[in-house]
Amino acid sequence: MWRGLLTLVARAARGPLRPCTRQGSGTPVPGSGATIFALSSGQGRCGIAVIRTSGPASGHALRSLTAPRDLPQARRACLRLLSDPRSGEPLDRALVLWFPGPQSFTGEDCAEFHVHGGPAVVSGVLQALGRVPGLRPAEAGEFTRRAFAHGKLSLTEVEGLADLIHAETEAQRRQALRQLDGELGHLCQGWADTLTKALAHVEAYIDFGEDDNLEEGVLERADSQVRELEVALGAHLRDARRGQRLRSGAHVVVAGPPNAGKSSLVNLLSRKPVSIVSPEPGTTRDVLETPVDLAGFPALLSDTAGLREGMGPVEQEGVRRARQRLEQADLILAVLDASDLASPSSCNFLDVVVNPAAGRSPNGNSQRLLLVLNKSDLLPPGGPDPSPDLPPHLLLSCLTGEGLVDLLEALRKELAAV
Repeated sequence: MWRGLLTLVARAARGPLRPCTRQGSGTPVPGSGATIFALSSGQGRCGIAVIRTSGPASGHALRSLTAPRDLPQARRACLRLLSDPRSGEPLDRALVLWFPGPQSFTGEDCAEFHVHGGPAVVSGVLQALGRVPGLRPAEAGEFTRRAFAHGKLSLTEVEGLADLIHAETEAQRRQALRQLDGELGHLCQGWADTLTKALAHVEAYIDFGEDDNLEEGVLERADSQVRELEVALGAHLRDARRGQRLRSGAHVVVAGPPNAGKSSLVNLLSRKPVSIVSPEPGTTRDVLETPVDLAGFPALLSDTAGLREGMGPVEQEGVRRARQRLEQADLILAVLDASDLASPSSCNFLDVVVNPAAGRSPNGNSQRLLLVLNKSDLLPPGGPDPSPDLPPHLLLSCLTGEGLVDLLEALRKELAAV
C-alpha cells in the first residue's frame, strides 16, 4: 500500500499544479526589453479610447507626446495636450495616467492615454507612439503575458481575465470574475499544500522510521489525506465539463411532433425570427441553430423537424437529423400542443422521448428534459389541467407570451444544473 502511496504523492507533486501559483515563468519574455503600445479599448468609433504602453520607455513616450510638460503624479489623471513628437502638430486633448512599475498591471512602467475615440485621433496617436524610439506595437496578448511573467497574474487568473473579456451572459461573467479573483488558484494551491505535507510525512517516515521521536500514525494520516485529495480531484475533473458548457454554451434542442409550436418557441426565446412559422405541418425540415442568452446562461438553441414518419426523403432526412440532435443535447425542450395531446403524433412523442427521459435517474445521465405544453391560449379559461397524468410540465402560449416567465425560471434552474 505504501509503495502505491509514494507513487501517487510523487506523481502528483510533479503534476500540473505548479502553474497555478502566482509567479513568473522564470524565463525572459520575448522582447521584454522593448516598450510596447496598443489600443486597449477595442476597435470602432467611441467617446473615449484607451491607448496603453508598457516597458522602460513608457515615461519617455509620455514626455514626448506631452512636451514640454513633465510626468504627471503617479496614478492620478491629468489633462494634457498630445502633440506629434516630430512635427509638433497637436493630436488631441486627453487624460493621461502614469503607472511606475512594479505597481502596474504588467509590473513594468506603464502609461495610458484616454483620447477621443474617433478613428483619426486614435490612428494619429498610435502613429506618434510608433515614432518614439524604443516603442513597437504589442503582439496579441502581450500585456497579459508580461503581467504573468512579472508575477502579477497566475495562469488561472489569466484564463479568468480572457473569459471575463469574452463573457456575453451573467453566468459567464460571474464564473470568470471568480476565477480572476483567484478562486481556482487558491483551490490548486490548497491541493499543492496537501501533497507537500503528505510527501514530507512519507519522507520523514523513510528517514526516521526507526526512531522513537516520530509520531505514531504518520503514514496513515498521509494515506488518508492523499485519498481524500484523490476524491476531490476526481470530482473537480468530472465537473470540468460544466465549466466548459458555461464558456461555449449548453446545447438546448427544441423537439416535438409537427405543428406543436417548436419554431414559435425558438423565435420567442431568441427574440428574433429564426424559423419560419406556418400552420402547415413539416415546415422545418432541417436543424436551425442560433446562439441565445437563456436566463443569463449561454446556449445554442436548435429548432428541429417534427418527429413523425416522413412523407418524403427530404422530411425523413430532417427527422433523422432531429433524432441525432436529441442524442447530443444537454437539455431537451419537449414541446406538445396542449389542445391536441390525444393525437397519435403526441402520444408517440411521449412514449419515445418524454417518458423514457422522465424515468431516467438524474445521476445516471446528464441529459435533462423540460416538457412544455404550448398553445395554452386554446384551452378553456379556468378549466382543469388538460394533462394530469403527464410528467411535470409547464403551460405556455407562444402567441400571448403567457407562461414565459415560468419557463425562463425553469430554464435557469435546469441550465445551472447542466
